Amino acid sequence: MLSKKEKELIAEIWGKLLPVAEDIGSDALLRMFTSYPGTKTYFSHLDISARSSHLLSHGKKIVEAIAEGAQDISQLAVNLGPLQTLHAYQLRIDPSNFKLFSHCMLVTLACHMGDDFTPVAHAAMDKYLSAFAAMLALKYR
Repeated sequence: MLSKKEKELIAEIWGKLLPVAEDIGSDALLRMFTSYPGTKTYFSHLDISARSSHLLSHGKKIVEAIAEGAQDISQLAVNLGPLQTLHAYQLRIDPSNFKLFSHCMLVTLACHMGDDFTPVAHAAMDKYLSAFAAMLALKYR
């Protein structure tokens, strides 16, 4: 699915984004909640307004998980095992939300990275985020 060069590029990008994980993650979440209001269902008990502490905290956790997975994409299924279980059995998140979030993350990355989000980076990141979303949804089958 991903070439060695694409894997290296993805790991490099996420490595650079870790210092701004809160900003990237909260922006992607806010985009998802705004564009797809039904996704707010699982967050009704949290303050999901722009730059809220809840949004920043959860956004950071998401970006850190995505960045960690990017370090060894070949082990994505193993590394996401605990998150798969959490989302499927405890939180019971609709798995279609993972795809929606992936799209919102791509838009966020394009806005944040500007010219550094080249077509090659975009294509590689789209493949990776699609694989990440698919792996999170694996326990739903």
